[in-house]
Amino acid sequence: MSEREQQMKQDQTVRAGTAEPSDPPAAERAEQAAGTNEAAPLVAGADVNPSRIDQTAAEGEETPAPGAEQREGDGVSEKARQTVTPEKQADSSKQADVPKGGDESGSAAEGATAGEAAKNEAGVKAADSADADKEAKRKAAAEARAARAAAKAKADGDGGESAQPKPPSPNQPLLDRLVDILKREVGEDAVESAWINPIGDIPTVSLRAERLVDCARVLRDHPELQLNYLRNVAGVDMETHMEVVYHFISLNNKINYSIKVKTDREHPSVPSVSEVWSTANWNEREIYDLLGIDFPGHPDLRRILMPDDWVGYPLRKDYVPADPEV
Repeated sequence: MSEREQQMKQDQTVRAGTAEPSDPPAAERAEQAAGTNEAAPLVAGADVNPSRIDQTAAEGEETPAPGAEQREGDGVSEKARQTVTPEKQADSSKQADVPKGGDESGSAAEGATAGEAAKNEAGVKAADSADADKEAKRKAAAEARAARAAAKAKADGDGGESAQPKPPSPNQPLLDRLVDILKREVGEDAVESAWINPIGDIPTVSLRAERLVDCARVLRDHPELQLNYLRNVAGVDMETHMEVVYHFISLNNKINYSIKVKTDREHPSVPSVSEVWSTANWNEREIYDLLGIDFPGHPDLRRILMPDDWVGYPLRKDYVPADPEV
């Protein structure tokens, strides 16, 4: 046994003897430490510090074997290799932020395709919405017409039972005289019907289209009528047929009259009266332009408001525009 080992045993014996009997755990720790140090082999060439050995024995700690220290060092090295430093993390972030050319072009193409698809979908929805609005308007108009017809029929039925008969219009004699003149001068078949328009109390007659021009000359030239001023000509789409309405006034006796002419809806045609009243020239062109009613005998029947290549007649109730956005 070397001197150093003898010294270590002596120190351990002294310490074990000086420990108080009332502290058995300390004595046991000292014995354990002593036994461990005896069992642990000394590494050749290693510097052993006696004070460190004494301190370890006193605290009851085991002296780590050199192999354990090496393994612990390897573990620390492995942890150091796995640790990500802030500099490495920053470099990784920069590399992730660098865009790739292929990804950019692919994202741009996908974005353009998505935008075009959204635009097409919006266009389809707008067209569907416009069609739905038109259908709703047509349905509402049909319901309104049906309600008016029902109300009128009910009023006519109730009027025969409970309502008081209306007093005759003061212009009734004028209407009777108008009908008599036309039948006598033109023919019995010239007048289809006659009534007093309650709006304005105006004498009104419905004429056959074939007799219109002959009746027009009588209306203008007859001394009792003298309808020398055509105030307005209007076209009306009645859905079942078309009508052309003429409003006259005599500048001599200041009396108003109205004339109506019915025509077929599929091929509407009413003879022109522009040779009798020049005012009818542009009025008939406007009716032709917007309702498609033909006026044979007109000197220059062509569109006056819409372009010459316009498709359809905008004031017809069945008109469907070629371009719904216009």
